[in-house]
Formats: sequence, C-alpha cells, structure tokens
Amino acid sequence: MKKIALIFSAFIISFSATTMAQSDVVDVAVSSKDHTTLVAAVKAADLVNTLKGEGPFTIFAPTNSAFDALPEGTVESLLKPESKGTLSNILTYHVVAGNFQATDVLAAIKKGGGKFTVKTVSGAILTASLKDGNVILTDANGNNATVTATDLKASNGVIHVIDAVVLPN
Repeated sequence: MKKIALIFSAFIISFSATTMAQSDVVDVAVSSKDHTTLVAAVKAADLVNTLKGEGPFTIFAPTNSAFDALPEGTVESLLKPESKGTLSNILTYHVVAGNFQATDVLAAIKKGGGKFTVKTVSGAILTASLKDGNVILTDANGNNATVTATDLKASNGVIHVIDAVVLPN
C-alpha cells in the first residue's frame, strides 16, 4: 500500500510540474494566492493577451504584500480606468523580454562584476545584484526588491517572485 501511495504521490508531483510548464505566465500567476493583486492589475492594464503571447517573458512578480506596502490608496488609484497607461508602464517595468532563469541572472551578475543591468519591456532599466546571497533588483529610483522565489516555469517564460514593487522614473 505504501508503494502505491509513493507512486501516486510521484505521479501527482510530476503531473503538477508538467501542467505548470504548459501554463503561460498569466496562468501561473492566476494560480498563486499570493499574486491576486498583480493579476487584477494585469487585467486592469489590459495586458492579459500580451502576456499570454509567445514570449518568452521573464516576469519579476510582486506579491500581494508588496503591493500592500505602497502608500495607502496607490493600488486603488492605479486600478482606475484613467490610470491604465501609468499602470501598464509600471507592470511592463516588471517584465523582461527573454527567458532568464535564476542561473542566467546569477551568471550575468558575476560576468558584470557584481551587477547586471537589463532593459525591461517598458524601456527602462533594472539592475540586479547580490546581497547576502540574495538577488536584489534596484529600480530607477534606487529602491530595492529581493527575489524570494525563482524559476516558476511557464510555457512562454519564467516568473521570479519579488517582495516589493519596482517603479520606473
């Protein structure tokens, strides 16, 4: 009986990993209870179809608590239809064209002498570096976000979870 349970558990884990890899970056975010604010923002900015596209995309995905840390009323204001352009600019600042796995980011930081600058889909720059073994993203304003989970694979890219919202100038 234990052997059957182990085989069944291995099948479920394998099936879940395969299903996740067949899901696009939007589907992966939708499946996360920690990214409901991000998903609402992507919908409000009308970016769902874009992010369901071929890609590949690397998404630095802020958690709900990252959005909660913004000044009071910010998220509500950004979700309004009249803020769609600003919201889109902020969200595309979290997206990089290409598939940058964690090992790629670490290698680029090492190759860059401790820093890796990357152009986001919004056209602005994010800088990745290492601090105490963690990848830190520094935005255009000098604010930092720590990568807390890596390599959530999707059919059209990869998602890395961050603990703060990065903002363009």
